[in-house]
Amino acid sequence: MENDQVERSNELAQNCCRRTKAKLRKKFERVFEGIDNQGGVTFLNKIYTDLYITEGGGVEINTEHEVRQVETAFKRPATSGTAIQCNDIFKPLPEQEKPIKTVLTKGVAGIGKTVSVQKFALDWAEGKANQDIHFVFPLPFRELNLFKGLKCSLMDLLHRFFEEIKDLAVLTSCRHKVLFILDGLDECRLPLDFKNNDSCSDVTDSTSVDVLLTNLIKGNLLPSALLWITTRPAAASQIPLECFDRVTEVRGFNDPQKEEYFRKRISDQNVANRILTHIKSSRSLFIMCHIPVFCWISATVLERMLGEAESGEIPKTLTQMYIHFLIFQTKQRTQKYDRHDGMDPHWNKDSILSLGKLAFKQLRKGNLIFYEEDLRECGIDITEASVYCGLCTEIFREESGLHQVKLFCFLHLSIQEFLAALYVFLMFVNNNRIILDHHRNTKMSVPFKPLQMTDLLKCAVNNALASKNGHLDLFLRFLLGISEESNQTFLQGLLTQEQSDPQTREEMLHYIKKKIKDCPSPDRSINLFHCLNELHDHSLVEEVESFLSSENLNETELSPTHWSALAFILLTSEEDLDVFDLMKFLNPNVISDETVLRLLPVIKASKTAMLKFCNVSEKSCVGLASVLSSASSTLRELVLSSTKIRDSGLRHLCAGLNNPCCKLEILKLFDCEIKEEGCTALASALSSNPSLLRELDLTYNNPGDSGVKLISDVLPKPHCTLQTLNVSDCGITEDGCAILASALNLNPSHLRVLDLSFNNLGDSGVKELSTVLGNPQLKLETLRLNKCSLTKNSCPALVSVLSSDHSNLRVLDLSANALQDSGVKILSVGLWNPLSKLHMLRLTYCGVTKEGCTALASALSSNPSPLKELDIRGNKPGLPGVKQLSAVLHDPYSKLERLE
Repeated sequence: MENDQVERSNELAQNCCRRTKAKLRKKFERVFEGIDNQGGVTFLNKIYTDLYITEGGGVEINTEHEVRQVETAFKRPATSGTAIQCNDIFKPLPEQEKPIKTVLTKGVAGIGKTVSVQKFALDWAEGKANQDIHFVFPLPFRELNLFKGLKCSLMDLLHRFFEEIKDLAVLTSCRHKVLFILDGLDECRLPLDFKNNDSCSDVTDSTSVDVLLTNLIKGNLLPSALLWITTRPAAASQIPLECFDRVTEVRGFNDPQKEEYFRKRISDQNVANRILTHIKSSRSLFIMCHIPVFCWISATVLERMLGEAESGEIPKTLTQMYIHFLIFQTKQRTQKYDRHDGMDPHWNKDSILSLGKLAFKQLRKGNLIFYEEDLRECGIDITEASVYCGLCTEIFREESGLHQVKLFCFLHLSIQEFLAALYVFLMFVNNNRIILDHHRNTKMSVPFKPLQMTDLLKCAVNNALASKNGHLDLFLRFLLGISEESNQTFLQGLLTQEQSDPQTREEMLHYIKKKIKDCPSPDRSINLFHCLNELHDHSLVEEVESFLSSENLNETELSPTHWSALAFILLTSEEDLDVFDLMKFLNPNVISDETVLRLLPVIKASKTAMLKFCNVSEKSCVGLASVLSSASSTLRELVLSSTKIRDSGLRHLCAGLNNPCCKLEILKLFDCEIKEEGCTALASALSSNPSLLRELDLTYNNPGDSGVKLISDVLPKPHCTLQTLNVSDCGITEDGCAILASALNLNPSHLRVLDLSFNNLGDSGVKELSTVLGNPQLKLETLRLNKCSLTKNSCPALVSVLSSDHSNLRVLDLSANALQDSGVKILSVGLWNPLSKLHMLRLTYCGVTKEGCTALASALSSNPSPLKELDIRGNKPGLPGVKQLSAVLHDPYSKLERLE
């Protein structure tokens, strides 16, 4: 009887699964493009292009404008992050043993998060992937919002979304493998109070939806269930990081994927080729095609424009592309799109103004999802929603949630910003009103003077520059672009009069260039160059390109404005920023703090920044700290060698190192006039949580024993992950060496490489250090003691290290020490020892003669000496000594591969 019940239960579950798959297949197999009622249906599998999804990253808040994040991602090194296929989102990587149960996927608006969810669910429903999962339940946050204040159980909630499983009374973690997909965390209007919400572990217990979600995410409800949450970056921190086994990022299309998308989307390959050629010729368009939604917009416009005629101007700027997209979408359903039909008598002016008003008001509030009351406030009649949807089908999307509550949104934030800019422009042209914040009405001071177009545009520039995170950057680009006479031609049906004063354009070009010169924010100045592009002015960029192509780098040729232009060129070009070496572009004599500050966006987009020999100081470090603190920074290595940053600059830099967003792994501070005070700041940064710094170079500074003690004290701490420490020529004595040895012995660190060269350690200092090198927990593999005042008396202690079964030492550099033959003979005993693991030994300028070479040759011919490389340059072995060592290279028992 019990077996019969189990069999019936299994059969019921299978039927529920089949019905659920049928529902998801029907829901997700098609995407709607263009005007729905005109047959613009496309099958997802036909056009789907794999997205570039990578593992890694935290849930830190990134407040930058999302277009800036896209532009940063465009220059991000291709090697950063491990690529993951959409259907493998829950599969561990080869080196990962722990199963993946909870995944957070970040990505800016329109980058492909929801499409990834759709493709995953569709492939599951069609039996193509992840068939070990019994049920997949996509639950968009925008629909979960509708249950705010409602009490129900998890099963009740699922039954409301999926009637297909109503026969299945309860989901049990032991019998059903279930995946919940919570799409769009950034659209969530529930509190998600993880700290104060009650605990809930029974799927039949009734409580608030907020409590259900927090317990589901924390693993209290259905602990074996899989969970996938998608979000825009700014909202990622709403959920504690410890709730996730994996954090991934959707980076949109890389360059090959952009090409693949257009070839799939455009059936005529000749047209597809022309579109790709055109897109690649405009860097601003090519960068934006990183976003799949913009690829669709470009394909919608360019397929018709390039497919219909050979003549006429093709959109080269964002504004032009969006104007043509708006024209196409707002044409009457029976009309054929004609790009030459700019003065369209069928513009529904009231509808455009209403949508623009909604876009502008909600943009100022930061809202992407709107409700019926939001539409009513802007004069949009809800009963005529179909009119608006038919008018702007894919620009303004209407969705029916549960209980027929309608949710509204623009297809992408950039479309909302374009319509907002168009509304502001129309309000000025048609009503002589400036509706931007912080506008000083010139009529108050000059009563009889009407407002000028420059008043509007200057106000918009000032507002955008005042934004710390750049939330008005794209809005400003669109507004300036719309002000261009050539673009207004296509909007004549909306304008009461055309604004075509050439003096306005020239005045704005002068104003923007002055703002670039005076702008304190590097990111905002980069956007101003995009604004110049919208106004078809490339003069500053051309000047710098001419400068870079010249053979003589004249000191007086580059101004701060030109440095900003250089940053813009590098960020929008195909130049590889994996390693950014400033000396490659500018003579170090003309590089100053101002130069570095203007180039901060480039540094932030690089993996390695080489700023050595530059005339920079404390001021640069303040800006570099902001780069280290940025969530979007890709900087992993910073080289500031031979600069004058001093302790004061290092303090600022360490403030960035202490930031949780900092991802820096290598910091090189050779010859930076660092003393004990700077080491205090460094010690704090090294002990911060989490510290990712792996390599620190303090060569040729003067921290002394006291500074080394500060660094030594944090080496054993659990948050310190330093693997390479270079304190060569740092004024360290025997006492400092003893302090370092004591710290390493106290609780062995992660240290792999230690360079103490050019310090006055003496034999006693090395003896102190040798006492801990045999510690089995110490992982030190490379020890450099070049010119440390050592004699043969250091060698017995070093031999004890080489002969230790617990030593991990692979590389030993004893160059420029007075070891003489007697010391080398002692070392050879250690090389002879079968426990020795040494692979490389450097003995340059150690006073070695033939006698020492004989001892070395004998040791290296022993079995099994592991030494692979020997360097004895600067000694006097004579011809006999050279012959003896050369013979070792051919000895079958020797592992020696290289002899210097």
